[in-house]
Amino acid sequence: MTDLSYLREDFPILSRDVNGHPLVYLDSAATTQKPIQVLDAVDTFYRTTNANVHRAAHTLSAEATDAYEGARAKVASFINASSPNELVFSRGATTSLNHIAYGWGLNHLSEGDRVVLTVMEHHANVVPWQLVARHTGIELVYLTLDDQYELDLSGLDDLLDERVKIVTVSGMSNVTGTLGPVHTLVEAARSVEALVVVDAAQLVPHAPVDVQELDADFVVFSGHKMLGPTGIGAMWGKAERLEEMEPTEGGGEMIADVGLYESRWAPVPHKFEAGTPPIAQAVGLGAAVDYLNAVGMETVRDHGQEITGYAMKRLTEIPDLTVYGPSDPANRGGAVSFSLADIHAHDIATILDQHGVEIRAGHHCAKPLMRHLQVSATARASFYLYNTTDDVDQLIEALLDARSLFGLGA
Repeated sequence: MTDLSYLREDFPILSRDVNGHPLVYLDSAATTQKPIQVLDAVDTFYRTTNANVHRAAHTLSAEATDAYEGARAKVASFINASSPNELVFSRGATTSLNHIAYGWGLNHLSEGDRVVLTVMEHHANVVPWQLVARHTGIELVYLTLDDQYELDLSGLDDLLDERVKIVTVSGMSNVTGTLGPVHTLVEAARSVEALVVVDAAQLVPHAPVDVQELDADFVVFSGHKMLGPTGIGAMWGKAERLEEMEPTEGGGEMIADVGLYESRWAPVPHKFEAGTPPIAQAVGLGAAVDYLNAVGMETVRDHGQEITGYAMKRLTEIPDLTVYGPSDPANRGGAVSFSLADIHAHDIATILDQHGVEIRAGHHCAKPLMRHLQVSATARASFYLYNTTDDVDQLIEALLDARSLFGLGA
């Protein structure tokens, strides 16, 4: 197993106790913990450099602007964007997907057009397209999962025709860990000149992502799922796509000129960043990228596959437990959803919390997928680079205790 246990010293929160037990944090698919390097970067910015960006001639503003745009360059390089100007900062993946749906979709889609989605999408990649459909009359069409929890592409060729304008897919499911076959979908979409949008909120933190090699039109992700602060994320888009889009927020910073009756937009990426941006958060995300680069994303990926494989193997030791997702850790992400007999997921999470084991329970903002799985909710343990096999062992012990409490035997 790739040993990253030494990294735990960088995460102050992991030293605390919860309900009299050492904290075992297994909810990184919801949000990751932050290393001291990120905490220090944000703190230092506020203590020494705090000022608004782009707007003033004084020293602090120049330093803040350099820090903000420097963070943009770091994040763009992290995903191998061809230019920092292709990287738009946003509040997170949800905001980025709304930018795409409203900024591109409302201006380029019309009645009779189709958007292809999948049943494993997060609500953030479903609801905006539903709203666009309400305004434009477009049709939403869904790919489903096969019995191995992989996307069923058997009818893809028949589905794709000139009506399809966008294919939008999760790079990694936050419920089943299923990896979206992005390369296959990009190739198929190109055959009908459709755009491809990738929700990479779970993918970018866990594996190397090269947007030029991926060749999608848009890729979105969130900072707080990759060791960065909340309130910051990114929308990467091909330059020509960003130029085609309209801004979805108007105000200061995003304009070149404003008249009484019309305005001209600032150049990309600034035309999408209205108002005072999340400056300190961007600096923190830049520090998170530095941290991940130092560890190495190949190492992060390998550790994730190994810890997930160990968890799935140990979970098979528990009677009455069902895991949802691909069985091969090499073909999935580290979000492991499961059910235990007929115990409600929230009850499982509550019992585990008494052991200091923090998991997620619920529909995980993926109700269409829950209906496909024919469950109302699942319990979910999700792993990141600071987790160890000891964390998994504590999860197993707590689950065995849950079985005992509900009278399911040893």
